[in-house]
Amino acid sequence: MQHVNPIQIQKFLKGVDYPASKAALIENAKKMGADENVCASLEQLPDQDFEAPVDVSQALAKHH
Repeated sequence: MQHVNPIQIQKFLKGVDYPASKAALIENAKKMGADENVCASLEQLPDQDFEAPVDVSQALAKHH
């Protein structure tokens, strides 16, 4: 799997209402046209609610 930059991923998470679940993040990313690599990266996140975009970025950084 190709490494995806958390900043690139944030582009696909615009409009997300936080706190957001992992499923909500993936759903929003797909609506925004995220490719397979972005969705796969989001799938790696722990199954929890994220309070803010920075929480998503930090979780992504830990899992890569």
